[in-house]
Amino acid sequence: MDWNKPDVWDMLRGEARPILLYGMGDGADKMLRAFAEKGICAAGVFASDEFVRGHSFAGFPVLHLRDIMEQFGEDIVVVLAFASQRPELLARFSELRRRFPFFAPDVPVCGEGLFDRSYARAHRAELEAAYSLLADGQSRRVFRDTVAFKLFGDIGVLRRCESPKDEIFGLLAPGGGEDFADLGAYNGDTIRELLHYTGGRFSSITAFEPDRRNFKKLAAYAQEHLEGKGEIELVPAGAWSHDTQVRFSAKAGRNSRVSGEGRETPMRSLDSVLGGRRCSFLKLDVEGAERQALEGARATLTRFHPKINCAAYHRNEDLFALPLFLHENWPGCRLYLRHHPYVPAWDTNLYAVWDGGTP
Repeated sequence: MDWNKPDVWDMLRGEARPILLYGMGDGADKMLRAFAEKGICAAGVFASDEFVRGHSFAGFPVLHLRDIMEQFGEDIVVVLAFASQRPELLARFSELRRRFPFFAPDVPVCGEGLFDRSYARAHRAELEAAYSLLADGQSRRVFRDTVAFKLFGDIGVLRRCESPKDEIFGLLAPGGGEDFADLGAYNGDTIRELLHYTGGRFSSITAFEPDRRNFKKLAAYAQEHLEGKGEIELVPAGAWSHDTQVRFSAKAGRNSRVSGEGRETPMRSLDSVLGGRRCSFLKLDVEGAERQALEGARATLTRFHPKINCAAYHRNEDLFALPLFLHENWPGCRLYLRHHPYVPAWDTNLYAVWDGGTP
């Protein structure tokens, strides 16, 4: 890694061509705040044709790309300001990258600050330590390319390290007797994913979901598809290091999270909910609270050594802090990193299996 190379923010700040944001909403708001922090000016906003309805965003009229080109010409810079895993949008991003200078600067889902050159330099020792813990070549490629993407905003670097989930689930080898704990169950999507690999069989499922509307969808899914197949416990709470109450910003989607604003929401530790019961497969996707949720699963991890599927992309530090935390506390686990198709670097997950265990 060239730690002295200008990062994407440096490149955009020095850009003389018009910089156009592609996208609206929360991601674009965050991007414009980062632009203001870095002294970068946006010249306009455009959206996919199906989302252009004559409205405005952040003081800019939301235009079609053809209108942008009529106004600014073809010598423009495009900055992606939303996230997607949809194949048709990933193909569209690649097409835009072929036509224009195209960047997807990394802004964190949670927390403050940016993963820029100064951040990478400040955490270089931790990044290198985490890299050294990874168990295979693909994990190390994902780590290198993810760091490069975060620094330089090139989706080509990110997409070359992606892999399908079938590959990592082949390594995890979930079976029909799993006691599955799903922290951040959303509407049951990860449960459906797990059962795809187990032929619909399981021993027990314990699922946490703090958002009320998501929980209703989860409960409806469980009632229709899971009843009578094994033990089910649905927990209307977020995952945390201990049982408590925190303010929770509920957005009825994947981005619901612990916040300084919002509704007082119960939070539970996995150890407390299980009360000593077995867990063989632990999934954590808790919108930036992964470290706290792992703290709350200490006894479970120490006793049962479950396979782990942990989101590692919500906070700047997740890429290095989560593997370092797992290694420090449970040095017997082997750590793997995978990025599944998503732009920007969402769905980058840390997986763990245990020496002497399965697989």
